[in-house]
Amino acid sequence: MSQFYVLTGYVNRLMARAQYDKLEDGTFAGRIPECPGVVAFGTSLTECQGTLRSMLEDWITLGLKLGHQPPIVIGNELCR
Repeated sequence: MSQFYVLTGYVNRLMARAQYDKLEDGTFAGRIPECPGVVAFGTSLTECQGTLRSMLEDWITLGLKLGHQPPIVIGNELCR
């Protein structure tokens, strides 16, 4: 039986909103516009996605520790 955690679903919905660019040197940059400062780079798109997910998780954790309100996700819509 697989388990589903609320945080996993939240991260997945934010990751679905990620935007990626292929840079001139062939590497990739990714960001999540609704999450200021959450950016990542990688030599491949897969590496960039993994790094971006890790950065997002850290951003959420630190924000909660500091008392910040994270973006609210309703379905696929983000609200503030």
